Amino acid sequence: MPDVLAVLEQRGGVVKRVSLETLAAARSLADDLECDVHGLLIGPPNTSAEGLGDYGADKILTSLDGELELYQASRYGQIAAEQATAGDYTAVVIAATALGKDLGPRIAARLGCTLASDVTSLSGSENIVVSRPAFSGKAIYKIKITCAPCVVSIRPNAFSPILTSHAGAVEEVSPGDGPRPSDARTVAVKEPQQAALDVAEASIVVSGGRGLREAEHFELVEELAQALGAAVGASRAVVDAGWRPHSEQVGQTGKTVSPNLYIALGISGAIQHLAGMRTAKVIVAVNKDPDAPIFKVADYGIVGDLFEVVPRLTEEIKRAKEG
Repeated sequence: MPDVLAVLEQRGGVVKRVSLETLAAARSLADDLECDVHGLLIGPPNTSAEGLGDYGADKILTSLDGELELYQASRYGQIAAEQATAGDYTAVVIAATALGKDLGPRIAARLGCTLASDVTSLSGSENIVVSRPAFSGKAIYKIKITCAPCVVSIRPNAFSPILTSHAGAVEEVSPGDGPRPSDARTVAVKEPQQAALDVAEASIVVSGGRGLREAEHFELVEELAQALGAAVGASRAVVDAGWRPHSEQVGQTGKTVSPNLYIALGISGAIQHLAGMRTAKVIVAVNKDPDAPIFKVADYGIVGDLFEVVPRLTEEIKRAKEG
């Protein structure tokens, strides 16, 4: 039976959390198909694949070279396509991150195969079936893929990393001496200024919207987030107004989050925002409008003035932690 290839991401030689989600998705599909999962890790010589068997990989292929520390589109695409061709794979799974959205189509083009993008579930028997949201999450497409191999990109935070027990044997593969394209080359990566906690990876997120009225009032969000040990998020309207950086934006054009707890303060709940946070385990909303759409997805809702509710909530949390 053909296996499943999971293309993994690293930054500075460290495997990113989204790669563990990619392995979880690949493992789920492989269990349906009763086959193995092979991970492909491209990066610099100091990249470590240790422990990836605990997250579902039967084998890890490492293609390491000093020139591969930063993402090089054509080179990464060539290596991934060569490994997908060298093995017998029914599917190539990759995360729909900024890197994956560029690399996934390149792999599909080189293989001459189908690409299913931004999927939130996948399964397989005779054919692979994937689901992807549409209309800002108000509808779900189910797509049956009838050809192999195929490339599937998964939405970040749609799959949770799983702890399992597989061999995770590491096999080095040559990065080859393929063409070094002169038309485009990554020479540096500049990290955006952002909070210590990444909103996409935090277990608790406190987000603010236009209901805060002005940028200075975001102190209420920051104080509650600090009390909870949470990341700060923001609606698109707030980011567009210049109150908060884009790195904090939650929603269809921002980041997709799936924390254990999501608190929405002064956010009405536009469908673009809901598309980025509706999979949170518990959603708490504070809004003075009882008809705000956010209450339709909230597990707990407080209809009231956030300028009165939030300071009291923050104080109670601090008191509970002290006592």
